[in-house]
Amino acid sequence: MVSTHFFNAATLLLVSSLVIVSAIDYSQGSHPDINKPTPKAKEKPLPIGVEGHILCKSGTSSPALPVQGNNISINITFALLVVADNTGFIGAVARITCLAVDESGYETAPFSFLSGETDKNGYFFATLTRSDKLQLRQCKAFLKKSPLKDCQVPTDVNRGIGGAVLDSYRVLNHKKIRLYWVAPFYYTSDSNGYKQ
Repeated sequence: MVSTHFFNAATLLLVSSLVIVSAIDYSQGSHPDINKPTPKAKEKPLPIGVEGHILCKSGTSSPALPVQGNNISINITFALLVVADNTGFIGAVARITCLAVDESGYETAPFSFLSGETDKNGYFFATLTRSDKLQLRQCKAFLKKSPLKDCQVPTDVNRGIGGAVLDSYRVLNHKKIRLYWVAPFYYTSDSNGYKQ
């Protein structure tokens, strides 16, 4: 009877020791995980492209109309854009300015790049190859220059002076580029210009 109790106690002690040893073995050290997928190499960010049109608007806005109410008096100017008067021209340039954050999380100084010159339809295109070390936060497109002497006054239609924020894009997989589009920018011949 004593030998049976001794045998049961020894067996229980041996099984308990095996459980403890195996638990310690699994909790310490690194073991390769067969089911864990291997991490892919970090993909380079897609370059960005910006496209739009720069047009010449002949004529100006209508005269200012006074508006009054609640002890406030303001003048409202209505800009009239007639599609037939808008013409594209060769040689205009847009500027794209971006804010970025470096890999340490610090905001960098704004940087700019220029589009190529517009074609006969006023179409421009600009590209920027993105860096692994900088993450773009916000980019804006602006009017930069017009080669026409009779159409050199920039307007703020579609934020051509104040900066059109680049916020919507589409990915062109076949070209491997993130393409942004801005609404048309306008120069005018009127030295007073117009804003919208």
